[in-house]
Amino acid sequence: MAEIIVPELAESITEGEIVRWVKQVGDHVEKGEFIVELETDKVNAEIISEEAGILTEILAQEGDVVEVGAVIAKVEAGAAAAAPAPKEAPKAEEPKQEAPKAEAKPAAAPAPVVEETSSNERVIASPAARKLAREKGIDLAAVSPVDPQGRVRVQDVAAHGTAPVAQPAAPKVAPAPAAKAVDESRVEVVKMTRRQQTAAKRLLEVSQNTAMLTTFNEIDMTNVMALRKRKKDAFQEAHDGTRLGFMSFFTKAVTAALRKYPAVNAKIVGDEIHYNKFFDIGVAVSTPDGLVVPNVRDTDRKNFAEIEASIAELATKARNKKLSLQDLEGGSFTITNGGVFGSLMSTPIINGDQAAILGMHNIVKRPIAVGDEIQIRPMMYVALSYDHRIINGKESVGFLKMVKDLIENPEDLLLEA
Repeated sequence: MAEIIVPELAESITEGEIVRWVKQVGDHVEKGEFIVELETDKVNAEIISEEAGILTEILAQEGDVVEVGAVIAKVEAGAAAAAPAPKEAPKAEEPKQEAPKAEAKPAAAPAPVVEETSSNERVIASPAARKLAREKGIDLAAVSPVDPQGRVRVQDVAAHGTAPVAQPAAPKVAPAPAAKAVDESRVEVVKMTRRQQTAAKRLLEVSQNTAMLTTFNEIDMTNVMALRKRKKDAFQEAHDGTRLGFMSFFTKAVTAALRKYPAVNAKIVGDEIHYNKFFDIGVAVSTPDGLVVPNVRDTDRKNFAEIEASIAELATKARNKKLSLQDLEGGSFTITNGGVFGSLMSTPIINGDQAAILGMHNIVKRPIAVGDEIQIRPMMYVALSYDHRIINGKESVGFLKMVKDLIENPEDLLLEA
């Protein structure tokens, strides 16, 4: 008998919620076959069977929260387990004349049977007791067995609820406070997913445990839009269909600014400041299940095409729920683009234990003073939220000003890159 155990996925993940069972009791499974999907704080993990055989028992249901290391199912391993029914069928047909011998077998019927209850307790009960409990809708865990070994028999189930001594036990449990009634015709109540709960908890922790401030600036997008318009077709043809977007420009500008202002690329660990010497930029991606932030690794070593390809690949994986923990962990800075949804301005919240996050917004044509003239220019507001414990005002303003200057002068950005 092989056990299906919740594997250790990452140091920060201690439990997960079962989303769905791909295999059911009685199904044959191959070694390495995906049998259950587990939702964790960060990703959906596919748990496989380490043995080939028959799935004989499921110990946790869809919606249950299980800890790392918990046994959630059992597989009868080995080739013999693959087809138990055909082997027993011939034996039942051959000795028809030996019916009296078969009748002697009921004596073994009360053999202990493990019954799984709603409280996940394992109760030893005879098959007849189990059948009667199901018919009467009785939870075997609530039955008091007479057997000193704790085995529940038919008599115990039949007597449950009728014996007066069982009644006084009910008042021992204090009734839970009544929840305020919800008018379901006016309110739809939906339980938060595990990932939503985790995101809410961590965002609250960040806002409570950091000295977060936000500084703003605006960027004239005229030059970078003109460059992109001139080069996008040739770029796409030269790089196997990879499209030239604005994210690669901002990623490169941020990377250059992080070099000049290393505090923005740092984090606090206890009473120490850790200055990261790598540049792994998280790019926020919206999915039906919420926002995720996979990381583009080593942006200082990637060119524009490699950055655009990495972002496209991560976005596709995010929407298909195929992101790995490696995609999500270890970023040093984050960029989020609310402009794709039409946001004009916002104050983004710092991601995880990072020191800062850059918020991009919608490009809107506005009248701008250019020298002594008023011109209509495509403008974007940008916001830098930062942890004031690490980054001072001069550094935050200088960082954002450098990003602005590089985007407004893309030729300088190419030289920096």
